[in-house]
Amino acid sequence: MTSSEAPRRGLLDHLSRIVLGLAGAALLAMALVQAWQVFARYVLNDSPGWTEPVALILMSVAVMFGAAVGVRYETHFAFQTLAHSMPGPIRSGLASLSRVIAAATGLGLATMGGYLMLDDWTVPLAGAPLPSGLKFLGLAVGGVLILIFALERLFTGAPKPLRED
Repeated sequence: MTSSEAPRRGLLDHLSRIVLGLAGAALLAMALVQAWQVFARYVLNDSPGWTEPVALILMSVAVMFGAAVGVRYETHFAFQTLAHSMPGPIRSGLASLSRVIAAATGLGLATMGGYLMLDDWTVPLAGAPLPSGLKFLGLAVGGVLILIFALERLFTGAPKPLRED
């Protein structure tokens, strides 16, 4: 790693830790919201309407943020048998192609997710006093993060380990 890459790499390391923490927090919050839903429905006999849309928003954030970190460390789902059976230059080309596809996917998710989020923002969310555009927050922000992390991989090569033991 060159001295000019070190600050950027450190920034992206920090960003990926924050994103992973937010994904975990969203999962925890989703579990708590669902627990409240079950308690309110079966113990209080008063099912709150806000729990389902809020849980879906939290799930979207958790999934998309987790996917972005998976792209950064290249631990996402992939068909690697073909790539691993190829000679070095072809394997490297396939890795680059995979990173380009991930970046394009991130760009598409960010663009369309952002459009849907902004387009639906003024509509109230059914069951919760929130803007309906929040349903697409995970898609839009997660797409931006996937794009950033895929471009990092494309230009810097193989990822460093998620954890250094």
